[in-house]
Amino acid sequence: MIRGRENVSLAVRRQDGTIHLEHQRLGTLLTGKIRRVPLVRGVAVLAESLILGVKAMQRAANVALQGEEEGGEEIAGWVLALTLLVSLGLGVGIFFVLPLLIVHLLDPSISSDLVSNLIEGGLRLALLIGYIKAIGMLDDIKRVFAYHGAEHMAVHTYEAGLPLVVDNVRKFPTPHPRCGTAFLLTVVLVSILVFAFLQRPPIEWRIVSRIVLVPVIAGISYEVIRFSGAHQNSAFGHFMAVPGLLLQRLTTRQPDDSQIEVAICAMETAIAADEGREYAVPVALEVTSAENEGAGANLAEPEPPTDGRMDAPSGC
Repeated sequence: MIRGRENVSLAVRRQDGTIHLEHQRLGTLLTGKIRRVPLVRGVAVLAESLILGVKAMQRAANVALQGEEEGGEEIAGWVLALTLLVSLGLGVGIFFVLPLLIVHLLDPSISSDLVSNLIEGGLRLALLIGYIKAIGMLDDIKRVFAYHGAEHMAVHTYEAGLPLVVDNVRKFPTPHPRCGTAFLLTVVLVSILVFAFLQRPPIEWRIVSRIVLVPVIAGISYEVIRFSGAHQNSAFGHFMAVPGLLLQRLTTRQPDDSQIEVAICAMETAIAADEGREYAVPVALEVTSAENEGAGANLAEPEPPTDGRMDAPSGC
């Protein structure tokens, strides 16, 4: 899945090896006036990206596994809402509340509020890295991470002004500074700074504070990434990008040629849709062997900002 200025594209490798393409216009949360409101736009982008991700996963599964073409069953509104609520609840519970509960058990032996909060932040970071490493051991996730890397390589190629062909895409690395992984890591790092200077009221109030401040932290994180993206050629921009690029060593893998082909098709479709034209898969990219069956490029990761202008396609 590739997100352009005004459209999002999806490319899926069918079981027969051919590639299914589709695109749709982005919602107003990602393209409307709300993008001009600092902090609020970060929460809006995260929400809409989660919705796009869930819908794309369902659509890709339908096409890749069932061979569905046009149409197909849409996710019911209540099912989508429930899925998002459960996902967000688990995320907040595991990465925000759980570290707090663990530290609460240690609090009797910790005299400093600052030290307690920093330990909590360290646990939060360790949980994120451990979670990514754990799921990265699963075969299906390894394939998703390979498509993730292919997306980034295709974006690099486009930004370098080179033709989108496999040989050119192969020249570029899998990490990319505008990535959902960078957003997740920034959220954790910002949360460490925000929570570090809070006091230690009763545990109930501390839990409430962690939950209530999640949207604020997400908004701040978006602005940090947006600012660093706008200054990516400066020393500061490079410095800010380093943590996210390092974490992408876990969330991306080297793709094979068939996965790169899917990423190229997704990129070309997003570009064409933004330009008001259609893109057809070249015959050279259509394969007839079922051994290349799989899903579209990285369908699970919500995408944070490009450089704030959304003037270049980016992997989702």
